[in-house]
Amino acid sequence: MARSATYEEREIDEAIRLVESAKTMQQLRQGQAILIPALTGASMDTTARILGIGRNQVCVMRREFREHGGTTYTDKDRRGGRHRELLSPEEEKAFLAPWLEQAKNGGVLVVPPIHVAYEERVGKKVPPSTVYRLLARHGWRKVTPDTRHPKANPETQEDFKKNSRKSSRKS
Repeated sequence: MARSATYEEREIDEAIRLVESAKTMQQLRQGQAILIPALTGASMDTTARILGIGRNQVCVMRREFREHGGTTYTDKDRRGGRHRELLSPEEEKAFLAPWLEQAKNGGVLVVPPIHVAYEERVGKKVPPSTVYRLLARHGWRKVTPDTRHPKANPETQEDFKKNSRKSSRKS
């Protein structure tokens, strides 16, 4: 039989405070990983099932809570987001402003000059895909030519199809 975990009163009080003030799901789960077994005597497997995480993760959360004297999950620990951003969204918008003016005046934008300017702005080399993602984030899209000419007349085309000579070639 596995040995039962022991909890100090200070740990339980800190876990209660963490659960009450939790701003993220990770913080809430970390506090509950301490409280559920401490207050109910639940096993690690039962605690993991209640929290919807793996048994090993319960062990990790409890160990980190004890080592650091409280929560170890902050806003920066959350998954997703822009952890390696080179410019903030506001800085990106300001960077694209001159290019936007050029586009409004009917200019054709090509990525290589934007790429060079971006590298100068951030002070290091970046792949071209970074610039494409930057443009996509701000709603820019690649404009492709229409599938038909703007001055095309569908009625004239249909008339031509009906009245033109048929090909004399045999297939």
